[in-house]
Amino acid sequence: MINSGDTAWVLISTALVILMTPALAFFYAGMVRRKNVLSTIMLSVAILALISVQWVLFGYTLAFGPDHAGLFGGLNWLGLNGVGQTPYPGYAATIPHLAFMVFQLAFAVITPALITGAFVERINFPGFLLFTLLWSTFIYDPVAHWVWGIGGWLRNLGALDFAGGTVVHITAGVSALALALIIGRRKGYGKFPMEPSNIPFTILGAFLLWFGWFGFNGGSALSSGGLATSALVVTNTAAAAAALTWMLMSWIHKRPSVLGLATGAVVGLVAITPASGYVSPLSALVIGAVAAVVSYYSILIRVKSGLDDSLDVFACHGMGGITGALLTGVFADKAINSAGANGLLFGNPQQLLIQAIAVLVVAVFSFTVSYILGRVIDAVFSLRARSEEEEIGLDITQHGEAAYS
Repeated sequence: MINSGDTAWVLISTALVILMTPALAFFYAGMVRRKNVLSTIMLSVAILALISVQWVLFGYTLAFGPDHAGLFGGLNWLGLNGVGQTPYPGYAATIPHLAFMVFQLAFAVITPALITGAFVERINFPGFLLFTLLWSTFIYDPVAHWVWGIGGWLRNLGALDFAGGTVVHITAGVSALALALIIGRRKGYGKFPMEPSNIPFTILGAFLLWFGWFGFNGGSALSSGGLATSALVVTNTAAAAAALTWMLMSWIHKRPSVLGLATGAVVGLVAITPASGYVSPLSALVIGAVAAVVSYYSILIRVKSGLDDSLDVFACHGMGGITGALLTGVFADKAINSAGANGLLFGNPQQLLIQAIAVLVVAVFSFTVSYILGRVIDAVFSLRARSEEEEIGLDITQHGEAAYS
């Protein structure tokens, strides 16, 4: 039976998560050079349109349709055939099936948008569109089914991922690493300064992401009751803990950085995502702080390696997601969510092993398939913009517009 309160909360949460994609566009755009601001925003905006259509046509049924061998959903719901205003109890018994579908659409949209931070300022737009469509179809949709779909093999194994640490952040983070390796460094990287064009844009984007994340994690309860409240509280707690931790680390090394604080908040949000429906506020403090340390030093290692993952997608989303998924296996508590499982600290060390298996499988699968897709598309269509386009800037050369006159 449809519950109007639950339905209202999920619809509001859907709007909050949709807001996160333009928020991410601002977050990323502020960190690139003036000549590439619009092209960076365009990547996220184009994904919002492209994947919204893909999800309605066939993405949703591949991810959540009736199971095939635990690996992918069937084609029963092509074009949302059979997905209507009545509930589908297997996923959510008190909201319309369409509400569940569109909530999940918002996740399918923002996940490939996260990857774009790895290759901003040098991506060829047509190649990017093709990669995004194929990536969503062959990586996001199957992994979403493995973890969240009825019959999915990782779901059956007992892997816990309340709101997307594995499905969203690990897939995006390790795929970003693969693309950064394929596309290579920006022209002049390491030789010339590449200063952010508009840090206030980035701060605005970061705190709009924080706001939207209440729908991301709280909405994943699929009801408006106690579990949604708990998820919202731990989301805020982990973000705050990670922001403070990052600020202190940047202060120790030099000065308290506003960009660092914002980055830390996002890392805390990433890390709490898989755990948000399973852990207490005190556990969230630890998860946020630990993730900030892991991601901070992952960035330092990346810089020393010479890899140009432009906006540190792997360090923040990949390593943050991995940290959060593993710590879910430590801090999960059935007292918070009886439908979950206890973690290591609550007498169930096996849960940590299950989480590690899910992390390893999803990371290896996402990296391998992304690398193959990237290489094939690069060989046929070219993923990288031409040298002269990169020199002038992608705003003018690829989109015929400029952010600043």
